[in-house]
Amino acid sequence: MKVSDCLEFDHIVVGSGLAGLSTALHLAESGGSVAIITKRIIDECNTKYAQGGIACVMDVKKDSFEDHVKDTLNAGAGMCKEDIVRKIVEAGPEVIQELIDKGAHFTTRGELGDSKHKDEYDLGREGGHTKRRVLHSGDITGEEVERILVESCCTNDKIKIFENHIAIDLIVTHRIGWSGTNRCLGIYALDYENNIVKTFRGATTTLATGGIGKVYLYTSNPDIACGGGVAMAYRAGAKIANMEFIQFHPTILYHPSLRSFLISEAVRGEGAILKRRNENGNLVEFMHKYHPMQSLAPRDVVARAIDNEMKRSGEECVYLDITHHSEETLRKRFPNIFEKCLEIGVNMSKDPIPVVPAAHYSCGGIKTGVDGETDIPGLYAVGEAASTGLHGANRLASNSLLEALVIAKLSSKHIKENIAELKKYQAPGNVPVWTCGNATDSDELVVIAHNWDEIRHFMWDYVGIFRTNKRLERAKARIKLIRKEIEKYYWDFLITPDLIELRNIASTAEIIIDSALNRKESRGLNYNADYPYIDPDLACIDTIIQRII
Repeated sequence: MKVSDCLEFDHIVVGSGLAGLSTALHLAESGGSVAIITKRIIDECNTKYAQGGIACVMDVKKDSFEDHVKDTLNAGAGMCKEDIVRKIVEAGPEVIQELIDKGAHFTTRGELGDSKHKDEYDLGREGGHTKRRVLHSGDITGEEVERILVESCCTNDKIKIFENHIAIDLIVTHRIGWSGTNRCLGIYALDYENNIVKTFRGATTTLATGGIGKVYLYTSNPDIACGGGVAMAYRAGAKIANMEFIQFHPTILYHPSLRSFLISEAVRGEGAILKRRNENGNLVEFMHKYHPMQSLAPRDVVARAIDNEMKRSGEECVYLDITHHSEETLRKRFPNIFEKCLEIGVNMSKDPIPVVPAAHYSCGGIKTGVDGETDIPGLYAVGEAASTGLHGANRLASNSLLEALVIAKLSSKHIKENIAELKKYQAPGNVPVWTCGNATDSDELVVIAHNWDEIRHFMWDYVGIFRTNKRLERAKARIKLIRKEIEKYYWDFLITPDLIELRNIASTAEIIIDSALNRKESRGLNYNADYPYIDPDLACIDTIIQRII
């Protein structure tokens, strides 16, 4: 394995989704050089697969910031930081306009056949929202905004993109023998196409690594979502907050050939009803038993309800029924979803859609302020990898893309205002390049595949939608043994992308388990049958996991 000399940039951004690309563009505007490190090609990220849209107050006659704040707080089950919610919500229209100015297209009512209001944006409604405020681009919103940002980054001469580079670890002073405050100096990354470990040094490093879905057996996330940012930040000594709150999307298309395909919450927003088969084989509604908003209840409620109905009936899925709309209407509103359903023989206008829950979004992450700053100088986190306090115990649908845009802008502003001080944090002397030590090539790659599968299975069975103390303790016992095995393997053998991801998955899994064990109540997305109540004394009390250095 080869090792490169140190590559110098003003700023390093790890991740190429909405949060990472937005951050890079804002930082480039200040004149600094920016490196974007991404583990696949630049547009392979969670953002690309986001269907629903961006929650933002766009129609002030029918909606308000106060309503959006209230809906977010209600969904967050007493864990949101209200001042941060308000700041992000109120910043929404401005960042949306910036996207539009870059060329992003959002669906208008005229495109859906409404000639009277043809120039108005078609605002959707999703679970937990009391008003229509979800701006969308058909049902491929994420793909549209990612396209615009990729184009902007690729044409910016201040930005250099390193595709097919997987981040290994942060370079922090306490790990390389420098005294004083623990500071972030950059990152090590594996260029796996050329088998080179590269050392990146910068005044700031921003983690925009996305989600943790691949920690679980069933997920809506792409394969890249391995919790890398959370795991690296934890190993560096940063605080990790509220990782017990893992959102399971209620409606993933149930079919072997299209695993991980998400049926957007916007489908329920347009009137789709959740149903199950009764003992006579007929489809019947069931959400009225669980929540006053029925099929438009917040995601945690819907996911638990579906899980409960499936376990009671023994059925492998439930169904979304939107057959009251015409095929023309559904093809216009959900063109991508309609075509995907047709691939498995389901016509949305005639047939109910088979769906199951799957791991979808982490409401916790690397603890930051509203400006994206962590407790390690020089280290920032944005997007799903971060925990700002917006989502609380349960993310309100489509708030995540809004958060990514706003925090990317605020973090870049914070960096610009503090750049002189941040550059002082770069202690004198060269950052040591990566060393392989006595590691050798492995002839036991089956160890990686076996541990990967075992972690994802027991996380689904023991640390999923429905938890108990015994299940969590079983998971903790298993992850301790597996992590010990992985760490030994990591130091004995040369690194590969699979080994890096396995190490991150194992670290992230243990953080989730420890967080769930520490929260002795059922709140939002953390449901524990041994504590089936909300403890009012724990409202707004973060669960913090931090490595002792």
